[in-house]
Amino acid sequence: MTVAVLVCPGRGSYGAEELGWLGRHFPDAGLLARLEARRAAMGHEALADLDGAARFSRRRHGRGENASALIYAATLGDFLALDRARIEVAAVTGNSMGWYSALACAGAVTPEDGLTIAATMGGLLDRAMIGGQLVYPWMDADWTPDPSRKAALLDLVAGIAARPGHSLALSIDLGGYLVLAGNETGLAAFAAAVPRSAGGHPLRLAGHAAFHTPLQAPVAAEGRAALGPALFGRPRLPLVDGRGHVWWPGTFTAADLHAYTLGHQVTEPYDFTAAIRSAAREFAPDLFIVAGPGATLGGPVAQALVCARWRGMTGRAGFRAEQARRPLLAAMGDPDQRRTVTRGDRP
Repeated sequence: MTVAVLVCPGRGSYGAEELGWLGRHFPDAGLLARLEARRAAMGHEALADLDGAARFSRRRHGRGENASALIYAATLGDFLALDRARIEVAAVTGNSMGWYSALACAGAVTPEDGLTIAATMGGLLDRAMIGGQLVYPWMDADWTPDPSRKAALLDLVAGIAARPGHSLALSIDLGGYLVLAGNETGLAAFAAAVPRSAGGHPLRLAGHAAFHTPLQAPVAAEGRAALGPALFGRPRLPLVDGRGHVWWPGTFTAADLHAYTLGHQVTEPYDFTAAIRSAAREFAPDLFIVAGPGATLGGPVAQALVCARWRGMTGRAGFRAEQARRPLLAAMGDPDQRRTVTRGDRP
């Protein structure tokens, strides 16, 4: 039996290449019908119509209530498709919006209520559209951790944030990348102050607001008003949140989980690197499984494990050697890796 930690992706993971994901991979037609019924009750477009579209439209598929729901449903379907005869899921974590998917996979909310949470918060964030995000690397191409470089970049962020009219803060600590968020003035000041990397960074994230910063306090308040504690319950599996904190079943109340999910998780930095480090050290899994849609989160998971020196890895070469010797990462967006953890997709 392979002991695994499931990692749920966030916004931006469903794009043109992911069209048809639900049609190809979602394993439970009855559950998908219930999710569609919830979508209809909320007045939202059907998942089947979005997923089955001939072309990807950023305006249509990227809308908060649509993007969040597509990602949520794809992740939930991938969790359900895992081969439980070979895979034991010890814990669940996620990146940013992936926390909502993690709640459902761990059993802290029902699949339908998880969809409501994801779509509601996605819609609220997009309608408010407060600020924006950009991403910038602090690791080099060899994934060599350089804490002094990371500290210098964060000092630059703090200095810019101290200027009148400038808002800038860490949004997500994402493996070898810093996702920064703020107002236009703050983002522009950072972009002007750092060298452009070979990968085209700093890269502005289209359609992303200043997630995980105090700028989102009004959105968090709207979310708490729209989504009550009654939606939350006791999970079946442990959850690792955006602080690296482990939520063990039976050790907290629904009100606690509600307060974190629609409070700290919205307005404070999301430390995905700490979440992966905690998951590795607390559960010592054989494998990290990155659920779909897509496979872009695989790199940050690997980088976070390098930062934690998991299995003695100190860089990209070490990760590749370890992955070849005894795989520690399976991204379900990679067909070959998907086959190693699933029962097989729908015909």
